[in-house]
Amino acid sequence: MRVNVTVNGSKETVDDVWEGESLLYLLRERMGLPGSKNACEQGECGSCTVYLDGVPACACLVAAGQAEGREVRTVEGLAEGQPGDERLDPVQQAFLETGAVQCGFCTPGLIVQSHDLIERNPAPSDAEIREALAGNLCRCTGYEKILDAVRLAARRKASGK
Repeated sequence: MRVNVTVNGSKETVDDVWEGESLLYLLRERMGLPGSKNACEQGECGSCTVYLDGVPACACLVAAGQAEGREVRTVEGLAEGQPGDERLDPVQQAFLETGAVQCGFCTPGLIVQSHDLIERNPAPSDAEIREALAGNLCRCTGYEKILDAVRLAARRKASGK
């Protein structure tokens, strides 16, 4: 099967896609976008979260064929600028600055989900942050530094920095 999909703003065509192949496999193995991680393959951990037509989705639960004609934005697509000259998205930068990145397996999904939250609600409360990130599991950080990162990114967005 052939899949035509726009990924991070670029129209792509992928041939010989197996009917049972996931969007996650398509992104990581066929398109060379390893940001989204393959952890549970059941939509329970959030490590594979991407935007699908502007809505966060677990790429492991989406059949590659379901992406036909749709837009996907991965954690790699959040950075601004041209390849080799990208500037990190404020959420990505905040995760680095606050030490919210440890093993890094959960980080891409947390960043996409945090980005979505801040786009919808530029000044989320701690309860709103916790609710938005409830579907993303992290085994390393204890979550406090992740909350610090989201708070910092939200403050920066609110101040225009």
